[in-house]
Amino acid sequence: MFTSTYVRLPEARWALAALLLFLLALPTHLLGAPAWLWGPLYAATYVCGGWEPGWEGLKALREKTLDVDLLMIVAALGAAAIGQVLDGALLIVIFATSGALEAIATHRTAESVRGLLDLAPATATRLRPGGDGEETVPADRLAVGDTLLIRPGERIGADGLVLSGESEVDQATITGEPLPAAKAPGDEVFAGTVNGTGALRVRVTRDPADSVIARIVKMVEDASRTKAPTQLFIEKIEQRYSWAMVTATLALFLIPLALGAALDATLLRAMTFMIVASPCAVVLATMPPLLSAIANAGRHGVLAKSAVVMERLAQTDAVALDKTGTLTEGTPRVTALRPLPGSGLDEDALLALAAAAEHPSEHPLARAITAAARERGLVLADATGFSSAPGTGVTATVKGQEIRVGAPARLLPDEDPTELEKEGHTVVVVLRDGDPAGYLGLADRPRPGAAATVAALTAHTGRTPVLLTGDNAPAARRLAEEVGITDVRAGLLPQDKAAAVREWESAGRKVLLVGDGVNDAPALAAAHTGVAMGRAGSDLALETADAVVVRDELATIPAVLHLARRARRLVIQNLVIAGTFIAVLVTWDLVGHLPLPLGVAGHEGSTVLVGLNGLRLLRESAWRRAMASQDGA
Repeated sequence: MFTSTYVRLPEARWALAALLLFLLALPTHLLGAPAWLWGPLYAATYVCGGWEPGWEGLKALREKTLDVDLLMIVAALGAAAIGQVLDGALLIVIFATSGALEAIATHRTAESVRGLLDLAPATATRLRPGGDGEETVPADRLAVGDTLLIRPGERIGADGLVLSGESEVDQATITGEPLPAAKAPGDEVFAGTVNGTGALRVRVTRDPADSVIARIVKMVEDASRTKAPTQLFIEKIEQRYSWAMVTATLALFLIPLALGAALDATLLRAMTFMIVASPCAVVLATMPPLLSAIANAGRHGVLAKSAVVMERLAQTDAVALDKTGTLTEGTPRVTALRPLPGSGLDEDALLALAAAAEHPSEHPLARAITAAARERGLVLADATGFSSAPGTGVTATVKGQEIRVGAPARLLPDEDPTELEKEGHTVVVVLRDGDPAGYLGLADRPRPGAAATVAALTAHTGRTPVLLTGDNAPAARRLAEEVGITDVRAGLLPQDKAAAVREWESAGRKVLLVGDGVNDAPALAAAHTGVAMGRAGSDLALETADAVVVRDELATIPAVLHLARRARRLVIQNLVIAGTFIAVLVTWDLVGHLPLPLGVAGHEGSTVLVGLNGLRLLRESAWRRAMASQDGA
């Protein structure tokens, strides 16, 4: 447990020191060595393991708050005062170990993705204005508008847009893409990703402090500092419980003394009661499971911003999904080819004509058409006389024929909508020398695994997810049929999406909303839990959401719901374990004679037990189990 990384944590260092000193003192004490040999070792154990929680407890007491840490230190000193030095030292060691476990759980939450911050290079090559050479500057001094030179094999120093050059960039750490992504002028690149064999000039578009990596790290740090509602409730109860426990301890000490009981036996019994009745295990029951779930999800590309979010995810009983960029890839693809009878064209010939005319265009639909032609291995003829009219389409001469490609409503305004349009496709018509030659249908394809994700979410919540989209109704219905959604709300404005979510919330549902765009932000804020798709998500959506799917893998959403529910079950298990130990040990001490060493071992052992139980969700097998749960959905 105490690896070199964890030893850097103060709690782990002091716990380790206390343990080593105790292990040195114990054999000399048990073997009958003189007190001057083992006494200082025990004293050092008390100091190393107890000074920090004792100091924090005194500071809390000054604010009129009774801290459990202080009670444990008082109990250990009380044991030493009546000659039970070994027992008090054992209490200190076990209590310090419990604190170290909680610190390690919190640390691992941040460490699960903190490595992303180290990926960003410390320096970058900035080009001076006016082409006056280059300079090496610290990456954190870069500003929006700076131009960077990225040489082959270098890490990119800031988020930005490619101005010139072509290369392939390994951005798996940000997007999860298994293969390097081709980059050309106009493409976005991210800080910390690795350039390939080409040289790029990149204009910085985000301040380094606001880069994708920096935002991810900030989310994790916020998560490790945030406590769940259950934890806060326990802390409120803890104060009342602690004062009641102090009162009971004083009564157990003073009343028998007043009745003539022996001082040593009475003090020992009172100290034993204080130890076994302290709610340490109850306090530690909540955070380790939730923080472990956050850490595990973070390692697999889902960043929950707080333990509160993980609790809310566990309560989800309804899901609403955005369409474009969430359930779909967010980029149009050619999905249908309809050459007209009498045109003399088959599907490949129609596509080849359209792609040849569209090839010079940068419009998204033009890119989709030329990409479809490349996928079919079509050879495109040269096009001349290219022109483009915004909102209408393009015109070019291909093989001596005038080819026009564009919206049917503009090029053929008197014609009725085609069947493709009624089915929800975006349609372009191809005119050859003024006569219609055929139609191309384009649509946004569902993400891989979209249907399986919808089925898994249905199994988790008992309700089929609802589709909320601003897109037209035919396109929404077509996608819904493909992925298995029956409830479709289309043509919604941002306020309409938020109103729908609030309506379900007011009916008592705990709604999980998944979206990616600016138009989803109001609904993300209104939902019980909002999840943003990170790769293409807008800054506003990422800021508003409670969790972010960094790699845009839909399958991770039901997996995180499963993980969150396991965390909640572990919290309940821990509370039962802690409560049972306290009840048994307190009863034993009150009605019988509980030896102090056994009381220390039982109480602090239960604290360690619930801590370790909560850390189970850090294991890789916990995530595999969460993913496997979808197969049975």
